[in-house]
Amino acid sequence: MNTTAFSRRAGLAGLAALTGAGAASAQSAPQQLLNVSYDPTREFYREYHTAFTAFWAAQGHPRPRLSASHGGSGRQARAVIDGLAADVVTLALAYDIDEIAERGLLSKEWQRRLPDNSSPYTSTIVFLVRRGNPKALRDWPDLLKQGVSVITPNPKTSGGARWNYLALWAWALRQPGGTEATAEQAVAQLFRQVPVLDTGARGSTTTFVQRGQGDVLLAWENEAHLALKEFPQAGLEIVYPPFSILAEPPVAVVDQNVERRGTRALAEAYLQHLYSDEAQRLAAKHFYRPRQQAAAGGQFPAIELATVDTVFGGWGRAQATHFNDGGVFDRIYRPGGR
Repeated sequence: MNTTAFSRRAGLAGLAALTGAGAASAQSAPQQLLNVSYDPTREFYREYHTAFTAFWAAQGHPRPRLSASHGGSGRQARAVIDGLAADVVTLALAYDIDEIAERGLLSKEWQRRLPDNSSPYTSTIVFLVRRGNPKALRDWPDLLKQGVSVITPNPKTSGGARWNYLALWAWALRQPGGTEATAEQAVAQLFRQVPVLDTGARGSTTTFVQRGQGDVLLAWENEAHLALKEFPQAGLEIVYPPFSILAEPPVAVVDQNVERRGTRALAEAYLQHLYSDEAQRLAAKHFYRPRQQAAAGGQFPAIELATVDTVFGGWGRAQATHFNDGGVFDRIYRPGGR
């Protein structure tokens, strides 16, 4: 594990705490930490906060006050850029944290601070369908059939939606005769069959599960499992397509904010502890794929997974090509143009 950043700055939070009312009272006061996260991590981080608080207190520190903000990953990144005082960000994809780094709020080398490019767990994209799978939706081409209503969030605001989009694009490229043009046609067809674009993954889950719209929800793997668990009466099933995409949600300390708030040591420990045995088991419990294979317990099916780096040349290029203003998504998506 790369602990250079932790050891280099470990004392800064304590030094900052000495300003104000006095050393003794400052050091004993509980610190507050805000995690700005993406939509479907709510349940995981709620339980993680309990575990981390106990861990931090066992090290002799006052019990911290931990809170989290959740929403579409792109919107969350924008909120931090606009002034939301996140100590840490745990977002859906690297590009969103890169955008924060571009504004000078954290180092552009943030991915080197923690193992696995600062992604302590992974996920993928699956299909959530109605019981019995009445439309026989088993693979990506099935979603493109006439009469199939697809629920997915807006790629402009949701990290999960961008993973959904790129998973289909990657599938289309690998088909016989697959080209960028045929991939664009496939994605355009899918979005013609999307009746509503919610801003985040949780909103799309609500649309599909509780409002009963759509034949299939393109979902984070963990979100699909959570829907089965929380709404057993809804009559839902998970379908694993033979091919999907490796989603690597990253985490980072927001340097400028922790320096100002004196929370660096707490923030760095909070993220580092995500790689602990305890947290890896919690990730698996909440249906994220832990980096520690032993923690997975064999519960995750093996499927072929594309990566953004190999298929799209990394998130910077994928974002510029597909999701920035004037990109492919703007070209193919016409609201109401089904």
